[in-house]
Amino acid sequence: MNYQTALITGASSGIGKATAEILAQQGLKLVLLARREERLQQLQAQLEPLTQCHIIACDINDHSKLRQALDDLPQAFQSIDILINNAGLALGLKPAHETDWNDWQTMIETNCLSLAFLSRQLLPKMVSANHGHIVNIGSIAGTYHYKGANVYGATKAFVEQFSINLRSDLLGTAVRVTNIEPGLLNESEFSLVRFKGDAERASRVYEGLEPLKSEDVAESVRWVLSQPPHVNINRIELMSIHQAPGGPTTTVIEEEKAKPRPHT
Repeated sequence: MNYQTALITGASSGIGKATAEILAQQGLKLVLLARREERLQQLQAQLEPLTQCHIIACDINDHSKLRQALDDLPQAFQSIDILINNAGLALGLKPAHETDWNDWQTMIETNCLSLAFLSRQLLPKMVSANHGHIVNIGSIAGTYHYKGANVYGATKAFVEQFSINLRSDLLGTAVRVTNIEPGLLNESEFSLVRFKGDAERASRVYEGLEPLKSEDVAESVRWVLSQPPHVNINRIELMSIHQAPGGPTTTVIEEEKAKPRPHT
């Protein structure tokens, strides 16, 4: 793998954490970005026997703080040549006319605006060095519509189109761009956030199913990074065997499982 330093957003749990673990095994230096400092410190302690880690405890939507943190990177971490845009969230599953506008705004800011902001911060150095790779973690929700996806699905469609357009802009350089689009995933924390802390509803999402694991997505990240320098993987769509294009999508399953059950 012809890279040195990766910045991973949303690194404290789920796909971000699994990606940090698998890239540490490749010997890459890591910049780990997330809001929860304690979790980042725990991950840093776990990984530092394998590689060097620097943590940034910051809300990705706080762009001024994020820019300052990038400016203040220690010398050993300044040459970031991999960006894993993993941070993102879904909020709610109501139809558009019943949603909370603040939820829509948060999803747009996190999934679109902050992803674009961070990409713009790192791209100039990558282009100048004629070397680098941006890996965006999208979702099948950007391709397949379902009831309640409204703005969440639209934000992931943005990630897909942004990735393709970035690659067009970078034609003639060796900077690569990949969009990885997982389907049903074993992220109970993702569902817990979506359902505003309703643990019972979140726990029912995966009943009777074998979803993808965070490690599966992390392995896809490792694979695209390991391709020969002349090969760009534009996109990867991966699903559990309990899901198929045109069949029940993650949130359709969630919606069915979330319906009130009759008392017996």
